[in-house]
Amino acid sequence: MDPVKTAIWCIESRFASELSLDEIAEVSGVSRFHLCRAFGASTGRSVMRYVRERRLTEAARQLADGAPDILSVALSWGYGSHEAFTRAFREQFGMTPEALRARRDLSILRLSEPLPMQAETSITLPEPRIEQGKPMLIAGLGGSFSVGKVEGIPALWQRFALHIGHVPGQLGYTTYGVSLNCDDNGNFDYIAGVAVSDFDNLPAEFARTRVPAQIYAIFEHRGHVTAIKQTYEAIWRDWLPKSGRKPADGPTLERMDQRFDPATGNGVLEIWLALQP
Repeated sequence: MDPVKTAIWCIESRFASELSLDEIAEVSGVSRFHLCRAFGASTGRSVMRYVRERRLTEAARQLADGAPDILSVALSWGYGSHEAFTRAFREQFGMTPEALRARRDLSILRLSEPLPMQAETSITLPEPRIEQGKPMLIAGLGGSFSVGKVEGIPALWQRFALHIGHVPGQLGYTTYGVSLNCDDNGNFDYIAGVAVSDFDNLPAEFARTRVPAQIYAIFEHRGHVTAIKQTYEAIWRDWLPKSGRKPADGPTLERMDQRFDPATGNGVLEIWLALQP
């Protein structure tokens, strides 16, 4: 497990809440000293500077969207006062929060986007199980991504985690990542959500999709979630061509139950690939 990739995942999935260097090092499985040296050598910045830059970047997005209360934005991103937030914001972006809110133009800022976190090693994929899946209704928070830029997905899960257990009509505590609407350029929509009994009374910002009854090849991704790209590559590059099966034009599911620990990113995550009959 690459401690730098794991640290980036930890930060991206938790930076909206209190997060210390000790916590990040613990999740990464190394000492503070080891992580600081490795992270600095790999990224050119310190661990906590990256946390600060990511928080201020997301704060800048809220301000550019016209957030009415700058103090509320400051408090939500860990700053105890308007003055402390303004000082940090000006240091990173060269302008005040008030000026950005008035201009509503992010193109003038140098934003800090998520760093890549996928491992670079290939894997040997065990045979999947084949099952007939039942129809489901999935509801949660959605976003648009591409195969080359998926670093924002952990932040999506971070936002959705606050809703788990409180979603109207929620069925159980298994969570689902749903990839759908893929195009020829590798762009796709992604929903971090749960199964629901119906779409009534959902929050207005929630995305929702109907997953039809389909045949699935179900693969187990074991280890840290940052290596999931290699599992997907092995599915499409190795298993699918050799299997003689053809993928169906439908959603791909990532299913996470009690075997997966969202706090550390470790455990078993299932990838459900829809197949043609």
